[in-house]
Amino acid sequence: MEREEWLALAPYGLDRGQKRALYRSWMARLTAHHRQCCPEYRRLLDALGCPEDALLEPEELPMLPVSLFKQRRLCSVPAGEVFKTLTSSGTTGQQVSRICLDARTSADQQAVLYRIMADRIGRQRLPLLVLDSKKVLRDRAMFSARGAGILGFSIFGSRCCYALDDEMRLDLAAVREFAQKYAGRPMLLYGFTYIVWKQVLQALAQRGERLSIREGVLIHGGGWKKLENQAVGPAEFKAQAARWLGVRQVYDYYGMAEQTGCIYLECPCGHLHASVWSDVLLRRPADYGLCAPGEPGLIQVLSLLPWSYPGHSLLTEDMGVLLGEDDCPCGRKGKYFAVTGRVPQAEVRGCSDTYEG
Repeated sequence: MEREEWLALAPYGLDRGQKRALYRSWMARLTAHHRQCCPEYRRLLDALGCPEDALLEPEELPMLPVSLFKQRRLCSVPAGEVFKTLTSSGTTGQQVSRICLDARTSADQQAVLYRIMADRIGRQRLPLLVLDSKKVLRDRAMFSARGAGILGFSIFGSRCCYALDDEMRLDLAAVREFAQKYAGRPMLLYGFTYIVWKQVLQALAQRGERLSIREGVLIHGGGWKKLENQAVGPAEFKAQAARWLGVRQVYDYYGMAEQTGCIYLECPCGHLHASVWSDVLLRRPADYGLCAPGEPGLIQVLSLLPWSYPGHSLLTEDMGVLLGEDDCPCGRKGKYFAVTGRVPQAEVRGCSDTYEG
């Protein structure tokens, strides 16, 4: 299957055997490309004793720790083809990942994000309420995962309103006007979990201001570590979103700067799903062996998209559990899983910039 063909696939349309065949072929192509074009990646494979002509199964692929992108500039295209550098999240003093994007990789990321979201909200563009500040978009050449998320989701918006001002304060008048203008119509709300909780939901609660965005769909991701420290879990987050925003459809997603575009979106059954453009493996921390379904482990993520940098097989700093494959009650094929937390002593970060407020 060629690139144009798998880009056009239904997001959750391949069963286990079909997806395995696709990944066996394309992961080999990506590994060979990055080996040839990225000297640092080639040295790593040589150090691991990985022969150039090795026919590896997806679970046998060499995996890079995501932290390596904080320490090295890993790029597989000529410098002149890099038109955008994406930075990961990081609090003050922390190193951030720097991801080199060329036109092909960026376009594929946007196309895949569109197809994943269209599966959930349809293809029609909706009024978009961004639960963040427009200031994060100021530097378009060197921008963050948080800014990239806003730009990525903006393609689904017909009209856009930012809920926070440049000081990260809730602009209640603007939000109220936007909600009233599109009352009774489908709307999309988007933001990073911790920012939505602290700067929007808590701000509304402090003012006793309840909105009624009953036809809205809220998509959020990142920042769960901070909320867990405040004893806030998914159920409480959804309950407060319903109470203060009036939103009844709330979906989390799992994603990261190192594999932008192919997000793992929560289904109506509450499970995170791998699309045809991404996959997950769970590894035992002690020996990196594969975990059985239901066994907690380190999350490894695979993606068909990274062409400009060797990010197609990454070991994250997140813990999770595989719940099943091809049998979710929602009807979507592929693996579905849950994220259970961070590796002990890993840096506190999400897929967004960590807002220290």
